[in-house]
Amino acid sequence: MKHKHITQHQLLALAETYGTPLYVYDATTMRRQYNKLLHAFSGSKVKLFYAAKALTNLHVLNIFKELGSGLDAVSIEEVQLALMAGFEPDQILFTPNCVSFAELEEAIKMGVNINIDNISLLEQFGHRYGHSVPVCIRVNPHILAGGHYKISTGHIDSKFGISIHQMRHIERLVQTFNLDVAGLHMHTGSDILDVEVFLNGADILFELALRFPDIRYLDFGSGFKVAYKNGDITTDIVDLGKRFTIRYQEFCKNFGKEIDIHFEPGKFLVSEAGYFLTRTNVVKHTTATVFAGVDSGFNHLIRPVLYDAYHHISNLSNPHGKDRIYTVVGYVCETDTFASDRQLKEVHEGDILCFHNAGAYGIMMASNYNSRLKPAEVLVDGEKESLIRRRETLQDLLHTQLPLQKEVSS
Repeated sequence: MKHKHITQHQLLALAETYGTPLYVYDATTMRRQYNKLLHAFSGSKVKLFYAAKALTNLHVLNIFKELGSGLDAVSIEEVQLALMAGFEPDQILFTPNCVSFAELEEAIKMGVNINIDNISLLEQFGHRYGHSVPVCIRVNPHILAGGHYKISTGHIDSKFGISIHQMRHIERLVQTFNLDVAGLHMHTGSDILDVEVFLNGADILFELALRFPDIRYLDFGSGFKVAYKNGDITTDIVDLGKRFTIRYQEFCKNFGKEIDIHFEPGKFLVSEAGYFLTRTNVVKHTTATVFAGVDSGFNHLIRPVLYDAYHHISNLSNPHGKDRIYTVVGYVCETDTFASDRQLKEVHEGDILCFHNAGAYGIMMASNYNSRLKPAEVLVDGEKESLIRRRETLQDLLHTQLPLQKEVSS
């Protein structure tokens, strides 16, 4: 079935119905991306684990549960949300970083799969549980993924994973405590530009796996890049799948049996499914710049400021207008530039501007800076639209604050 995108008229109608700023998600795109990955790696014994940190709304988690996905959680709260969304404990991989041992113990009580990424916690785990609880070990392959340094997690200076040069230490701990190593894990980071980078990491993990004859799975993370603008380089999933499968089959031959392969896509599954709608408050001319100021800021979409991330912006209200140059900015008391000197269809005050590819790490990284309220979220699934998160109110901001104590006069 040919994929049908949410139309400009639908987005305008949603902005009118639910107000702005507003996040809108397309369930059809999520399913398309999920099935695209499954097909690309169909030559391997593959299972996908949705990286919940990209977008944890329960309605979105439920979509991936119904597709048969597992879930990758990086905090105990994400584990709890996954269970609330209906995932079984054995479908959840808990991959935290720099957490306390108490948080690991809490996850173990919940029955989820444990992934440990540092020597200290692995040793504590061995002392406490020995062989009784299976464990996955995350290694750092010392590979730079190719995207922004801040979202690359496998390079030598990364806080993530146990260095491959500490493998002898890992093996000593495994032997000392008779650990049941169920899997090995790596993740080089987001926005893989070169398939060779991912395959180099895969080769490292395949080689390390030969040291652990009892493992049941290998987890290769994700980081598959999607396009944020015309002509953008993306990860060639089809080519990667073919070349990865050759390596996987060779590994299984050397290993003596087939084992499961895990991937943890997040951005790849939900980024293109998301639209962020804002209303233009002011069009402001200065001596050098024309600003389009919208009813949002980096408090709602921080990626452009944090990562220099590009989001295509379209003027839904005037799609056939003249092309003009604008710098799109927000309404918080900071330099919150979304886009500098961007060509847009002529913008008037009141126009609805749409930020594309806003499904991943949009609402998830939102804050209440300047005491601004977080936006609503709407899910479009075919002909059905649903409000899946209401807009915040001032009472929500005050909900966890304790009331002022009035002084009692003597």
